[in-house]
Amino acid sequence: MILSWVCSNSVIAMKHILPILTITTLAAAASAQTAAASASGLSYNRAGLSYNTDKAAGDNGYSLSVEALIGSTNIWVAGTANLNSAGEDTVALGYVFKNVAAGIDATVAVSSDDTYGIILRRSLNEVIAGLEARLVYARSEGSVSTDGFTYELAYNINKQFQLAVSVEDTDGAGNETSVTVRYNF
Repeated sequence: MILSWVCSNSVIAMKHILPILTITTLAAAASAQTAAASASGLSYNRAGLSYNTDKAAGDNGYSLSVEALIGSTNIWVAGTANLNSAGEDTVALGYVFKNVAAGIDATVAVSSDDTYGIILRRSLNEVIAGLEARLVYARSEGSVSTDGFTYELAYNINKQFQLAVSVEDTDGAGNETSVTVRYNF
């Protein structure tokens, strides 16, 4: 009698364990897929308006920028138009390597003004929700070769709007500061 009760309860328990394991496995897989799809949480489809202060040349002014990933690929295109001076507009093409290490996305890019470089971006949600950091190294080849770094700290006000402050340091001169408002699309 006891043996029959143990056997019947074991069969009932086994009938419930299989659906529970299936649901648990499916939930874990869905959670992992969602985390992988938005591992960095960074938007690459955005447009921005910047106010730039160029301390070396006294050329303060505005610029427009647009960047996007082509389709669902990691191919990145960008363009910048300086609204003050003619001839300082650029177009760039790159490839985004997502989540290279520690949540950092790395973009290798070349641009129309004989410049190539690397862009490192990371979400800093563990510090403050919506915070993001960006480091850019650019090498410009031409009549005069220059190396430059851009350091940026940005805050995502919501999913659509971002406010960023950046400092561009070309050949150690530390000559340009920008405040940018971006729209993520």
